[in-house]
Amino acid sequence: MPLPVFDAAARAALNARLTEVAAGVDAAMDRLLPPEGGGASPRLTEALRYAVFAGGKRLRPFLIAASGALFDVPADRLYRAGAAVEFLHTYSLVHDDLPAMDDDDLRRGRPTTHRRFDEATAILVGDALLTLAFQVLGEPETHPDGTVRADLVVALAEAGGAGGMVGGQMLDIEAETRGEAQDLGTIGRMQRLKTGALIEFCCRAGAILGGAGMEARTSLRDYARAVGLAYQIADDLIDATGDAAAAGKAVGKDAARGKATFVGLMGIDGARAEAARLMDMALAALQGFDGRADDLRRLAVHIVTRDR
Repeated sequence: MPLPVFDAAARAALNARLTEVAAGVDAAMDRLLPPEGGGASPRLTEALRYAVFAGGKRLRPFLIAASGALFDVPADRLYRAGAAVEFLHTYSLVHDDLPAMDDDDLRRGRPTTHRRFDEATAILVGDALLTLAFQVLGEPETHPDGTVRADLVVALAEAGGAGGMVGGQMLDIEAETRGEAQDLGTIGRMQRLKTGALIEFCCRAGAILGGAGMEARTSLRDYARAVGLAYQIADDLIDATGDAAAAGKAVGKDAARGKATFVGLMGIDGARAEAARLMDMALAALQGFDGRADDLRRLAVHIVTRDR
């Protein structure tokens, strides 16, 4: 499949939609979080807001919005679901940055939450965001049908728990601790859980909110799986090529720690070729959708080319 046209106009259209969705999701999160100076502890509230409003393009909420738009889901429902997944994603970043995990000092270009505050506060920030994510999905404002809300809660629990993101993180820690050689299959499985499960949830959430049929849900699942793995390969490429501005965090740490990555096993050219192959798979999965899927198509190309 030839590379889709991704000229300046297409890039501008994608950036405009990313900005629009990010603004909508940020507004929803602002309403859902305790107000500044409020909550049970003003310090905790400050730390919550520091972690959540640290920047970023809100990629995961964008996937919810772009998938839900295929089925004419109202924007306010999509933004609430996007806020929920962003709360859970932010919790995972705050905890991953802790000294016991990845021990990072920089996240999205500024001090990590435990560096700005302290470790105990950072742990509680993660705990609060994780539980808030499920609260938001369970509230009737997200969808009037309780069955739909329950489906969203279960789907996010599956994606974020031991069989998804947390399980993938554990596999990553175990591999680094043991220092065992890893092959592409092992790394691929770990990343499908650690990164891909939450990305898959986002496309699944749009379909759940829209009452989509099985064929559409399968197509979005296939798209999400390809995009999720391509996203991780692109992250590995950014880390390997040393572009801290693109990463928004310290780079080169994977190689310094001897961590197995797609780039380490395949080389830069091989990793880029594999990312391009996954992009082709993602685009093929969207063939049954009309122009309303263009946001998803543009995003797939952007993910694969963002390290260049």
